[in-house]
Amino acid sequence: MRDRFTYEIEVLKQRLLDLATSTERALVRAIRAVDGAQADDARAVIAEDSRIDGAEVAIEEECLKLMALYQPVAGDLRTLVTVLKINGELERAADLAANIAARAIDMAEHPVQPADRCDFSPMVTRAHKMLRGALDAFVCHRSDLARKILLEDDAVDALNAAHYADAVERLLKKPEQARYTLSCITVSHAIERIADIATNICEDVIYLEEGQIVRHMAREG
Repeated sequence: MRDRFTYEIEVLKQRLLDLATSTERALVRAIRAVDGAQADDARAVIAEDSRIDGAEVAIEEECLKLMALYQPVAGDLRTLVTVLKINGELERAADLAANIAARAIDMAEHPVQPADRCDFSPMVTRAHKMLRGALDAFVCHRSDLARKILLEDDAVDALNAAHYADAVERLLKKPEQARYTLSCITVSHAIERIADIATNICEDVIYLEEGQIVRHMAREG
């Protein structure tokens, strides 16, 4: 029975990583749609979101089934709880990618000159790197890597604050671009939330590997 349970866990982890791949792909495509004002790419991200939702539900159901069937304890139970939590975080990240895509459609319908477009590349690069690193920490059982990634969240928060300040200035100087500028605020906030999701996953990894809940602990850099 132990061998069967181990096999089932590995299959479950692979399904989680497949979901992670789909989520990352949605995020990259949504940002590309924003940068290039590509409404078709944005619509494809929104259409894909329902499939990601279905995958998330299937993983959750499998987690609950394994809990009921094998009644795991200690490390095995922590593994299933962690998979369950990361699964939910990835679904939320995919929802945020769909929100970004929706803003990309609005931006395409209310375009501005290339020189006036918001540059999200530094922020999204950091957030995506955090998300990828958090997943690597999970796969490689690296709580030390997870702790390092936690320290990167402040930089993304600062970039979000800078985007907000820039948007306020834009609204005052170029009110005719208000629709585009408000979409920029939404996109920036969504990217910041994706970085928060990466930190949540890192906290889950630390719980898995060390059995320690660090969610409300002060971070030291």
